[in-house]
Amino acid sequence: MVNTAFKTYANEHGGRVLLLLLLFLLAIYQFIHAGFAPFAIICTLPILALLVIAAFHYRMLCFWALIIINYFVQWKNFPSTGIPMSLYNEMFEIILIALAIIDVKEAKFERCANTMLFTLIIWCGFCTLEVLNDTCDIGIDIGGWYTGARMMAFQLMYAFIVFTLYISNPNILVKYLFVWGGLALFAAFWVWKQQHIGFTPAENGFLQGRGRSTHLLQGGSLIRYFSIYSDAATFGIGIASTAVAFIIFGITAKIKKYKYYFLIVGAACAWAMFPSGTRTAIACLMAGFMAYIFLSKSFKIAIPFTILFGLFVFMLAFTTIGNGNQSIRRMRTAFDKNDASRAQRSINQEAMKKYMKEAPWGIGLAVGFRNVPANNKYTFMATVPPDSEYVYIWIHTGIIGITIFLICTGIMLFGACWIVFFTLKSPSLRGIGAGFCCAMVSMQLGAYGNGVLTQFPNGLTFYGGLTIVYILPHIEKEWISYETKILAEQAERKRLQLEKIEKMRVKPWYSWIYKYL
Repeated sequence: MVNTAFKTYANEHGGRVLLLLLLFLLAIYQFIHAGFAPFAIICTLPILALLVIAAFHYRMLCFWALIIINYFVQWKNFPSTGIPMSLYNEMFEIILIALAIIDVKEAKFERCANTMLFTLIIWCGFCTLEVLNDTCDIGIDIGGWYTGARMMAFQLMYAFIVFTLYISNPNILVKYLFVWGGLALFAAFWVWKQQHIGFTPAENGFLQGRGRSTHLLQGGSLIRYFSIYSDAATFGIGIASTAVAFIIFGITAKIKKYKYYFLIVGAACAWAMFPSGTRTAIACLMAGFMAYIFLSKSFKIAIPFTILFGLFVFMLAFTTIGNGNQSIRRMRTAFDKNDASRAQRSINQEAMKKYMKEAPWGIGLAVGFRNVPANNKYTFMATVPPDSEYVYIWIHTGIIGITIFLICTGIMLFGACWIVFFTLKSPSLRGIGAGFCCAMVSMQLGAYGNGVLTQFPNGLTFYGGLTIVYILPHIEKEWISYETKILAEQAERKRLQLEKIEKMRVKPWYSWIYKYL
């Protein structure tokens, strides 16, 4: 009887029954012989299949999920699943690229052919060659190499392709700016919450553990807050660069509701920079705005910005204003030439130079403190903490690698600035492009001082933002129509409001006399 019922069900539902039965048997086998983890993975395969099917029907939902998860993946309160954090981003990026390839007629791959793609191919190609680097004589480690290359190069290429294919019109661009702004506002709120309400158990565990020496200063009286980021430096520089972008978006936007929203986000991010206690963040903020002075093509903007930030630097460097605030006192040490932290960095870098003279290709992307023997010549290079992103690239890829990276970065940034300065005609769209370019300038300066450039969420956010600049010429005509329509609606609403106010205005008691005059 049961056998007959099963056959009937199988005939009605085809191979799906057999597939589910095989998955069930495989899960039981894995549970008996390998434990719970493989069993759980097998059990989740149908859910993964459903997610892939859903992604086909709701592609933009998958894109927005990538943007949101990228922002929260390093949050101390993010649920732990045992999956490496970087794989969340990579999984969504690969799915989005695969969906675009499947539906190649709808995807606009021709937009990928630009200067940024050219430079990323060079950088990714060099990092691919690094798989052959065995400077430390410990053998070639394919898995270790891929982990290093994926974080240093491949994720930048993924971000470029995804943003090029999915930021395809003005409506999506505006939604992206609002989503990014909302995430930045949450980060600013969370740092306020950490200051005034307290830390969660997970955040407190980080402070009392590996973050104690870098985030609890002056005997614990000064806390460097990190919000939803991995650490205070990544947060401080990332949120300062976000402030640069949104303030520029705000001052150049024509649509009032966009202008107010962008300026609120920019102001909140500028405030949130200070509790991080990241001294480089001040320089990043200033560098971003100084870059905008050149891209603005306007003396009306350039002169006030120059005066404002000149006064700001003078206040920090030559006065004691605000010394009652611990965060401001720490920021002020960025201008102290005798600062102990700066001196230690110089000592470390001088020692590194001696080793790196004999390692022009670096010690390798797969090399770290876990796999270099204590008696190895390059043990010091594998164990010394790199004090910046540039130093990290220099150590692992050598003088050749850091030179290629800097040249590629300079070319892609120059290309984006060229588009803003010479190609775009719409002032508001030029403001969006300038905001992304100046934010990248800010981030690159941050990478000179701290290891923050490819950390989450900064890598996807700012390389994706630079990608958008290369897309803007393709959507400029649509943008002008989109903006004109909204500005017309804005003017009509204002006219109706004025008419309503005019009708509601109370007339004086003697106004009836005018009827007879």
